[in-house]
Amino acid sequence: MSELDLLIKENRTALATVAIKREDKTPLAGEEVIIAQKKHQFLFGGSGFFLIPLVNNEWTGKAKEKAEEITEKFFALFNYVTLPFYWGRFEPQRGRPDTERLLKTAEWCVDHGITVKGHPLCWHTVTAPWLLELSNEEILAAQVERIKREVADFAGLIDIWDVVNEAVIMPVFSKYDNGITRICKEMGRIKLIRTMFEAARSVNPNAVLTLNDYIVSFPFDVLIEGVLEAGVKIDVIGLQSHMHQGYWGVEKTRQILALYERYNLPVHFTETTLVSGRLMPPEIEDLNDYQVKNWPTTRRGEKRQARETVLHYKTLLAHPLVTGITWWSFLDGLWLKAPGGLLRKDLSVKPAYEELLRLIKGEWWLKPTRFVTDENGKLTFRGFLGEYELTYAGKKIPFALTEKGETAIEISL
Repeated sequence: MSELDLLIKENRTALATVAIKREDKTPLAGEEVIIAQKKHQFLFGGSGFFLIPLVNNEWTGKAKEKAEEITEKFFALFNYVTLPFYWGRFEPQRGRPDTERLLKTAEWCVDHGITVKGHPLCWHTVTAPWLLELSNEEILAAQVERIKREVADFAGLIDIWDVVNEAVIMPVFSKYDNGITRICKEMGRIKLIRTMFEAARSVNPNAVLTLNDYIVSFPFDVLIEGVLEAGVKIDVIGLQSHMHQGYWGVEKTRQILALYERYNLPVHFTETTLVSGRLMPPEIEDLNDYQVKNWPTTRRGEKRQARETVLHYKTLLAHPLVTGITWWSFLDGLWLKAPGGLLRKDLSVKPAYEELLRLIKGEWWLKPTRFVTDENGKLTFRGFLGEYELTYAGKKIPFALTEKGETAIEISL
């Protein structure tokens, strides 16, 4: 067993002793039961923007069939999905937000046992164009009210949010004028972050609020330190890992994670990409600047992507602070036209998909397994943290493994 596998076993599994009693409180001794895993505690996810038109019945014919096939493959692998709340697309006309379509999509996901995150609430890119007609004071008021509205409207369906996205460059962003850069330049990063987090928490105190950035090293680390010293509560540190220019490698990934260990906060890898074609040239600073008409996947690239994907996921799962990984995007060509999907454009699965499926629903998963209880009505098994179901004599009883290490579970029939 490799070092990473040993760390995964240590940090992600529990050795559970399950004691089962009959209705009369006597031990269920010498009986056969079945235990099966139903869901991972760890958030294995992807961006699910394609779900919105599908769930809202906006596609028909082949387009609908295609979306249904993508969805089936997506949720065979993932238990977590990110839905888009880019302000410029969510509310292109002031006072006409796309709430109903997103509510229906979020409800559909929750009904199917999928945890949902909203992304993002405050970002200087793809923000509402009509903000430019307002004063800075009015922009700030509109942004705060937008956060309160979305977090309140979706409470219970979406309780995880990327609240502020890419704050490191927000006040110095110069590609084009926008309302959010204007107010961040005036307020400063920390005051803006405080204002947005307090707005979100005021309407949903139980929400999990993330500060997310693509700058994953020194400047972001310093910003987080300043935010926390200012008394702002961050629930999750969000790190983007778009590796269009090449896989970071285990050591670089560990070095990045080490920067944030002193905060002892959960870390989500919110946007992960590994391409299966040629790599983006290293001199490109803004990934959005690399626009090519034809960027194909290749057999050699797919083998590389699969190998690197396994290593990246194992490296993250081995680290105790990482609690979620989101793949961005699921299908080739959807983001920056890159071959960064787990599916090819014809919807066939790549080796990286097959490898992740082998891990998430195989090596890291307990399929229905038969156990025989001892004379005390007990059995022992090792499982990944998450939700489980015990079946005996046709009766199904749910239970969960929530803490790593040794644990005791009591079940009454």
